[in-house]
Amino acid sequence: MNRTLKLYGILLIIVLLMMGLMEISKKEITDWRKNYDPNEKSPFGLYIFDHEAPGLFGKGFTKTEISPYAYYQQYKNIRQQNILVINSEIDKQSWKSLLKQVNNGSDLMLITTDIDGETLRELDLAPLRVTSYEDSVSLKLRNPLYKKDSLMMDKLPNRMGFRFINKKSQLLGISVGKDEGAVSANFIRYPYGKGNILIHTEPLFVTNYYMLRKGNTRYIQDVFSYLPQRPTVWFTDTSEVVSASIMRFILSRPALRGAWWIFLFGLLTFVIFNAKRKQRIVPILSPPENKSAEFVKSIGNLYLQEGDFHDMMAKKAQYFLYRVRQNLLIDTRNMNEDFIRSLHLKTGKNIDEIREAVELIRKGTDPYARVMREDLVRMDRLLDEILKY
Repeated sequence: MNRTLKLYGILLIIVLLMMGLMEISKKEITDWRKNYDPNEKSPFGLYIFDHEAPGLFGKGFTKTEISPYAYYQQYKNIRQQNILVINSEIDKQSWKSLLKQVNNGSDLMLITTDIDGETLRELDLAPLRVTSYEDSVSLKLRNPLYKKDSLMMDKLPNRMGFRFINKKSQLLGISVGKDEGAVSANFIRYPYGKGNILIHTEPLFVTNYYMLRKGNTRYIQDVFSYLPQRPTVWFTDTSEVVSASIMRFILSRPALRGAWWIFLFGLLTFVIFNAKRKQRIVPILSPPENKSAEFVKSIGNLYLQEGDFHDMMAKKAQYFLYRVRQNLLIDTRNMNEDFIRSLHLKTGKNIDEIREAVELIRKGTDPYARVMREDLVRMDRLLDEILKY
């Protein structure tokens, strides 16, 4: 091993050690993004709720990642059930499937900060608005039995709610600001057909941060107590496609991710310092020859030698009609007087020559017609003259 390679090796080891020390001493940064992901352990993920949901809803609980439309297409004989959607996008077809299910007696609970305006108009509900700009709000239920079971939202509350509700809706819960003056409806029940649609506009209360806080369990249980005791299906968000690649697992683990980047850096360093330029013989490549003219000449000679003028007239006629359809947009199924006039108007050629050309086309495409060399030559000249711009 020469001196240069030793120097590169020492530099590589120093760099790797520095990267390792930086990775070890790095402080983990808390992700405060509101992702509402059942697999995410960050403060505003749904990992805790995902694990507690079977016990919360009892037997018959189901979680699915397929859309409501696909779900009810697959299970068409489902009777009345509870339907749960937490801050997930619902396409129009899935929304129709959900409303059909609610109309038949199911109860739908939407826990979301964003509802499509068309959907709200369909239900005769007011649009969602930011009802407060305070840093913390208190979630309360209107039922006297749950009067003491409030939940304080003191970390990035969404503060979404209804400014007013219609007469058909029942107010179940409110959000109250610090000064007790900023009050808005954030939990309502809307009857629809034989069932009900329950809308809660603060999905943060089911995230990991608030699920783990002491004293919040009772409020969460109270909210879901408005759903009857029966099978429940939870539709999770399907808008994000998760890759099944092994790299997804490696990049999701800090230790493996650091090892992967160190490996790539070392490999790149090795390639840069170890690669040597080697001169190779560049082969001389001849440009491809254009033999289209020779091919056409050979085919023409073949037809002339065989004396098959009828076949050549038929092919010439087919090519001519194809160009008429593509370039002039004229229907060639009926070569009558209308066809002749249309061709005359679009090309400006002599109408008598066009009539003669049409007669030769009919003769060339008639398998029982007798043609001569003069017919082929005359038709070729006429057709080329008609399509000459």
